[in-house]
Amino acid sequence: MATEEVAVAAAAAARRKALSMSRLRAARSRYQSLQISDDVFGESGGDSSSDDNPFYSTSAGSSQSDWEEEEEDVMEAPGSGGRRPGAAGQAALESGDREEAVAGWTERLKDIAFPPFVDSAGPVHQMPLNASAIDFFQLFVPDNVIRNMVVQTNMYAKKFQERFGCDEGWTDVSLPEMKTFLGYVISTSVHHCESVLSIWSGGFYSNQSIALMMTQARFEKILKYFHIVAFRSSHTTHGLYKIQPFLDCLQMTFDAAFKPSQTQVLHEPLIDEDPLFIATCTDRELRKRKKRKFSLWVRQCAATGYICQVYVNLKEGTASDGLDTLKNRPQLHSLVAKSLCQNLTGKNYIIYTGPSITSLNLFEEFEKKGIYCCGLLSSKKSDCTGLPQSMLVNPEIPPVRGQYRVRMKGNMSLISWSNKGLFYFLTNAYSPFKEGVIIRRKSGEIRCPLAVEAFAAHLGYICKYDDKYSKYFISHKANKTWQQVFWFVLSIAVNNSYILYKMSEAYLVRRYTRVQFGERLVKELLGIEEYLSSE
Repeated sequence: MATEEVAVAAAAAARRKALSMSRLRAARSRYQSLQISDDVFGESGGDSSSDDNPFYSTSAGSSQSDWEEEEEDVMEAPGSGGRRPGAAGQAALESGDREEAVAGWTERLKDIAFPPFVDSAGPVHQMPLNASAIDFFQLFVPDNVIRNMVVQTNMYAKKFQERFGCDEGWTDVSLPEMKTFLGYVISTSVHHCESVLSIWSGGFYSNQSIALMMTQARFEKILKYFHIVAFRSSHTTHGLYKIQPFLDCLQMTFDAAFKPSQTQVLHEPLIDEDPLFIATCTDRELRKRKKRKFSLWVRQCAATGYICQVYVNLKEGTASDGLDTLKNRPQLHSLVAKSLCQNLTGKNYIIYTGPSITSLNLFEEFEKKGIYCCGLLSSKKSDCTGLPQSMLVNPEIPPVRGQYRVRMKGNMSLISWSNKGLFYFLTNAYSPFKEGVIIRRKSGEIRCPLAVEAFAAHLGYICKYDDKYSKYFISHKANKTWQQVFWFVLSIAVNNSYILYKMSEAYLVRRYTRVQFGERLVKELLGIEEYLSSE
């Protein structure tokens, strides 16, 4: 008898292990589109398919046939995650039934048919095998844009000197000099230093290999007069007028060079201070540094990390609560989301959003335009208008980990899911009947709605991308707000250039890492011959 019991226990353990592996394989198959994540900066050798990623996400039409047929004897109540609520939870649900019925929310779930994606994805241009770093960079910042910088800088210098006196050390800048100027500043994204002037300092951050291409005095003169728009138009009232033409041009080139995947994320990228500088500077130096007077949002391809669109919001006024107050206003973030998604109408994209953007009204408006959404909700940061409050209140007895509830209104699902606390999601992109799994190394697998798995996977990818991406921001600190915005969006252009390079045939010839790509771009902008000649 003892031997039979051991055999039965071993067989049960083997079935559980096989089931777990089957779920893991199914989840990985749904996450194939994001497998570029570990290798996006060329720092890990081959393309990533390792076990390190805890999330393996999917699109709305993914199937779980690999493991849904298992354990058919464990039937679950739809929308309750396999566990029916206790007496206290049931009482709380019943108390909100009337409110939910009036608002159109119901416990009766229905399967939704998600329309297919009607656009292609990937690079638009077929780059040659011998394409160089500057070829990819000039997909976004072509020579005609740099020529305009030359013209506007010379115009500003002339007007400035007419008003304040002649500057005998100044001569009009040329196109090669402007490229060299940009190359010097871009070099701070690879060799991090507090100021680009460190190149000529002779200290730790000096770079003698490029310092001889232009004198420090000449660089400082160009920096003094550098402009994208020299003069304000009489019809211009926008605070970003000094950089708006460049932002518009960059948006057109971002759209023209790449078609994003079906899944995209709206968020604020990491543009904080250089961590190396913060770790070494004194409290007094930190207090002297001015806070940013703008906020920046992006729409980012969740499969590649390519930033498709940028939205810049300037801080209005000088009051201390100006931008900080706006950050918590759903109206502002709704405006941001509509601006970022204005070119996505009718193609059935899936957009993932954070709590500040997620709202029922916005998602319903997007659905009418053929844009589907999946967003995290917060009772403090989100616009909860039209949502059943009984779903957003923590119950007296904490739910068991992995338990969830769902309410529906039309095609919209409101999900309350328990992990280490309650998380709320709003989506019209995923069927409430489809389940996924989140795999943690310590706690094992946690069952969840497919919408939760997809949100965690795509947001996890973007966070991982941003952790690496933030290393390659231009670290030169400008004093003027428009210049700060310019260097930030130029950093985005350089990173997008590398992403296109990684997806091109040129990468098969020379496998540059992100650092090597940045160094080569700087050399080519400076016109150093040994880097321009083909090997």
